[in-house]
Amino acid sequence: MQITYTQAQFKLNITQFNPKGEATLTRENNLIEITWPAGQQKFGKAQFDLSPSGPLLKRIALGTKAKFNIISEDLDPAFLLSIGKRDLLSQNGWNIFFDKVPSRPFKTVPILLKKATVDVKSIGSRTVVTIGKLTADRFSGKLEVTFYNGSPLFNIAAVMSTDVDATAIVYDAGLISKTEKWNNVSWINTGDEMNSTPVNYSDSAKNLSVKYRTIAARSNGGTLALFPAPHQYFYPLDEAFNLKFVWHGKGYRNMLNGYGIGIRQELEGDRRFVPWFNAPPGTHQRLNFYCLVSDAADAVALDAVKKFTNADRYVKLPGFKTMSSHFHNEFIMNVVLAGKPVPEKPEFVEVFKRLGVDMVHLGEFHYTAHPKGPDSLRLRELKALFEQCERLSDNNFLLIPGEEPNEFFGGHWLQIFPKPVYWVMSRQKGQPFVENKPGFGKVYHIGDKNDMLKLLEDEQGLAWTAHPRTKGSVNTPDIYNHENFYKSDRFMGAAWKAIPADLSHPRLGKRALDLLDDMNNWGEKKTMIAEADLFTVTQENEMYAHMNVNYMMLDQLPKYNEGWEPVVEAMQKGKFFSTTGEVLIHELKVNGKSSGETVRLNADGTAEIRLKLSWTFPMNFVEIITGDGEKVYREKIDLMHTKAFGEQQFQFRSKVKGCKWLRVEAWDSAANGAFSQTFYLQ
Repeated sequence: MQITYTQAQFKLNITQFNPKGEATLTRENNLIEITWPAGQQKFGKAQFDLSPSGPLLKRIALGTKAKFNIISEDLDPAFLLSIGKRDLLSQNGWNIFFDKVPSRPFKTVPILLKKATVDVKSIGSRTVVTIGKLTADRFSGKLEVTFYNGSPLFNIAAVMSTDVDATAIVYDAGLISKTEKWNNVSWINTGDEMNSTPVNYSDSAKNLSVKYRTIAARSNGGTLALFPAPHQYFYPLDEAFNLKFVWHGKGYRNMLNGYGIGIRQELEGDRRFVPWFNAPPGTHQRLNFYCLVSDAADAVALDAVKKFTNADRYVKLPGFKTMSSHFHNEFIMNVVLAGKPVPEKPEFVEVFKRLGVDMVHLGEFHYTAHPKGPDSLRLRELKALFEQCERLSDNNFLLIPGEEPNEFFGGHWLQIFPKPVYWVMSRQKGQPFVENKPGFGKVYHIGDKNDMLKLLEDEQGLAWTAHPRTKGSVNTPDIYNHENFYKSDRFMGAAWKAIPADLSHPRLGKRALDLLDDMNNWGEKKTMIAEADLFTVTQENEMYAHMNVNYMMLDQLPKYNEGWEPVVEAMQKGKFFSTTGEVLIHELKVNGKSSGETVRLNADGTAEIRLKLSWTFPMNFVEIITGDGEKVYREKIDLMHTKAFGEQQFQFRSKVKGCKWLRVEAWDSAANGAFSQTFYLQ
């Protein structure tokens, strides 16, 4: 059973609700009603039943002040919390990725609600209703329902905390219908086709592979679509398999009473390394999902949800080209050199093009090839890689050869050259560093870190730490930040990915962003690109949830046969920003300078920051991060007043006297975000 009720009368606190704001609140006995402007001259209405036995959401409606359509009635939010144990000892504490939580004992329990107290607060453009006490095994907390002015969108969150150390979690969630008012459920399949089925309230729950992570229920009055935060809900895995992340039906997992719709996790993940979410003691984990209501057909509601992720596509931005990095697709070894038919248009290329990625930097030959030779095999593999990258590139798409060599420097790292380069990761005694070989031209043999640095210098390539401070880079770049190769301008820095996952954080990828601050304080000019670090790339996969992208400051896409030096230069000089896709940095100038450049401060030690953002989900905050070579300082600008689908020019005057560097982050209400590269202060 997902919800229990034990008390008679609830206590209502509205001291922080603004009665003069855009949302209104009324109370009648055990019913509380929130009405909020939902955009397009419409209003949303949510009625909470705080009586001991009634469904919590008595009614959800949408319409004009004159006429409301009832979208759904008699719904209970439902949460199942799976609780396991984190390995904090074998590797690097809470930053661990190589963990297999479901291989150890764990339990799944329903979260129980006691409707004891209700707080209603106005926070910027939002109305937050906090209800009662939640309990689930070692966890306790409160239910938060957030309504967003200007949008038919709301969020339901079980905000839970534990005092038990080494806890890892995942959660399933949804809405249970207590009366039979839904007519059909709908979703978009992985082939991007609309599917719908009549609701039979006696049908057992089933799990579905869908696109856009959304399921919708239709009644006579309209449609309610339910979906997770597009990136935050997906803890890191090696594979972006579509693991049937939504469900509908009766008796989900034999633990929820009644018919419902919702989101879910496959507890075994991709059956490789399955770290789940971190839940450190005392943190407030937001187990949440979004709902969008529409008084139109289910197709209209699903289209409205798609807009929050630009239909899972990275939008074009004038003056920028999109680039994604770190893919172990192994097309060369698994297809081209395996004797299999080579498709004219490989699926993985088409997937990237549909995502709106202009440039893809590969990480081929990841434990599948012959990086150390013999030359006859290694050069053949590289030649095949270069030929296929050239063949599959065109005027609108650039496929960039790259590897994760993991030799010479320590830990895991990636490389990129501005053109095809033949090199072998071994050098015998007496063998020359570079020689010419018929059919290949210049060939390098690399024997140690000094050879590797010389190769990067000679060919103007870049290297950087992959997944720093986690995975196979647990101690890097920290253990080599004093080395010549790290201090060289040929060592770019490191890469960002949302590892580990922690639902208490308002941003993703704190591990890597903290490293960016540390690298800045270490004193070398380093940059950090976003990386995906994924293996198979298919249309069926849930690619977007695990993806990120870099918007490179390029007016034109380089042609393969002319080389991609502008891309390498932009990476090295910090001429880009990185994003999950929903938040875009159109412009960012500090005293007129762009990221990667040196900024002269004003006489009073301030800097003028000019920032133009656009977003889909309502924003939460912008943060200006600075450092003086030892400490890191943060200035947070609250953006809780913003509404969905906005674009705004901001100007900040920041006091940065004594600081040596500055960078900017921007994060929305679903923990999607974007971050700039570093500005150097003088």
